[in-house]
Amino acid sequence: MTPAGTAAEATGAGAAATASETDVLVVGAGLAGLRCARVLTDAGLDVQVWEAGDAVGGRIRTDVVDGHRCDRGFQLLNPAYAAVRAWVDAPALGLQSFGAGVVAGTDEGRLLLGDPLRATRTLPSTLRHVAPRALDVLPLARWAAPLLRHPAGRHLAHHLTSGGDTDLRTALDRAGVHGLLRRVLDRFLSGVVLDDSTSSAFALLLLRSFLTGVPGLPAQGMQALPEQLAAPLGARVRLAHRVERVGPAGPRGVLVEGPAGSVRARRVVVATDGVDAAGLTALEPVRTRGVVTTWFATDEPVGLRSATEARMLHVDAREVPAGPLVNTAVVSAAAPTYAPEGSHLVQGSALLRRGTAPATDGEIRRHAGLLLGVDTSSWRVVVRHEVEHALPAQPAPLAARRRQALDSGVVVCGDHRDTASIQGALVSGDRAARTVLTDL
Repeated sequence: MTPAGTAAEATGAGAAATASETDVLVVGAGLAGLRCARVLTDAGLDVQVWEAGDAVGGRIRTDVVDGHRCDRGFQLLNPAYAAVRAWVDAPALGLQSFGAGVVAGTDEGRLLLGDPLRATRTLPSTLRHVAPRALDVLPLARWAAPLLRHPAGRHLAHHLTSGGDTDLRTALDRAGVHGLLRRVLDRFLSGVVLDDSTSSAFALLLLRSFLTGVPGLPAQGMQALPEQLAAPLGARVRLAHRVERVGPAGPRGVLVEGPAGSVRARRVVVATDGVDAAGLTALEPVRTRGVVTTWFATDEPVGLRSATEARMLHVDAREVPAGPLVNTAVVSAAAPTYAPEGSHLVQGSALLRRGTAPATDGEIRRHAGLLLGVDTSSWRVVVRHEVEHALPAQPAPLAARRRQALDSGVVVCGDHRDTASIQGALVSGDRAARTVLTDL
């Protein structure tokens, strides 16, 4: 937030004379901002949501190209998240589930590893590959033991961090987790958190969510999620309303200014990503992780060994990965609405690393073909997305609840204030709304 001072106060006082007024102005129509606005609106407050983009969703956007639905950065919705169960009508989204497991690329070939309780067809393959590595399972179970002690604990994050949290790599080393199962876990989680390592406690929280729910994609694309949250807000959401300044407006509240005008609010909630939030407030910038995703289409069926395998994520579990991808998937096999009839849609995602050139479409295509075990000569690029600030970093020790209330009537929310996930964004928005209601 602009520091208080004579110049700032003069600017605020002059603009305040012509500014419109509202109880709360929410900056940003991502998941956190939309959840916050809904709670405040239901409480009877006058709320406006200013969104800089041409649609709601923040980083969750879906491009439709030649009938193909391509999300900006491959991501999935897990219906097991508590916030999703509480505040999202998942059945109305027409969620299309991926398989409960992964296909791991190794030097010996592709290994199908599934959840034996939910993906029963994968049981023979899973047992065949895991049984010879039974000694590797015990250390993995030792690392995951906190989930057994608190499988559905309301304060699981507290339980996981009360004894100290360390980065995932160190935690797995201490537990003695090595070999193929370690590589599968490492590569799978890299695609979820967009990092080579993360907080061990956060990894366990994610693991619990994958064990209790199977992620999928809405029929109309991931953007259908924020659109559902925005629908009850109606005209309160104002698109193409970029905010350039958040500052004091004397004793009467906070002044928000942008090219579309200015508004004076009793309270302002900055619900942008961590980078933009730091530009509007006194918060320190957060570290972020990026991803590049290329979407390919082909008229030729992607010939995998089975329909079960086709609906799985594919990861590279070689000791030395054969390419840049953290995962690839035949998206239209799991979510048929993502491709028009007669076409098949494949995505490949790689990490964006600072100081290193992004993976090229050719590199992504080659690695995806290797992991899927298919010929890619008929593939054509539909669209490529480079999302520099896709997720906030989630280092150890896990900070599942960061400060939201700032001075002078400003509250900040977003996944950078809770956990780097859809769950974290929704919870953060809800928490910010409760803070505002208590304050007012």
